[in-house]
Amino acid sequence: MSNKINLFAVSSAVLLAVALAGCASNSARQDAATPAAGTTSSGQVVDSSKVEAGTGRAVKGIGDWEGEISGIPAANSKFTKLQIGMPMKQVTDLIGQPTDQGAYITGKAFIPFYFGGDKHRYELVYKGQGRLIFAGGSIGDFSAGHLIWIIHNANEPGYR
Repeated sequence: MSNKINLFAVSSAVLLAVALAGCASNSARQDAATPAAGTTSSGQVVDSSKVEAGTGRAVKGIGDWEGEISGIPAANSKFTKLQIGMPMKQVTDLIGQPTDQGAYITGKAFIPFYFGGDKHRYELVYKGQGRLIFAGGSIGDFSAGHLIWIIHNANEPGYR
């Protein structure tokens, strides 16, 4: 009987591995053929509000801050002067004030006893340029956040 159990266990493991490999290859083919939400097949952002985190190019910036850059910069974009990890005050001093801005909380805000950063984000929107996302800072002092995501969008309407 132990031979039958071992044979069953081995055949189940093989079937599971084949099924998982099939799912992985199907999703890879789908991802390669379908552009990310809010972008064109060439990587140009057409709707900043629909771009998802993790679909851009991962970069390491100032002070070992990790972030990402999505989209293609507009001609004469002010965003090309920026680096991931810059504090918000430095960014606004460098490229000027946004046309719109706002804050939102992340899922980490709901984790009990989570004392790390990134519980909220702050977003600056620049008409014809795109959006800048900052993490860190504290409630009441959002200006202490650091740049973690640059979304280039030449068609940005300028409002959230």
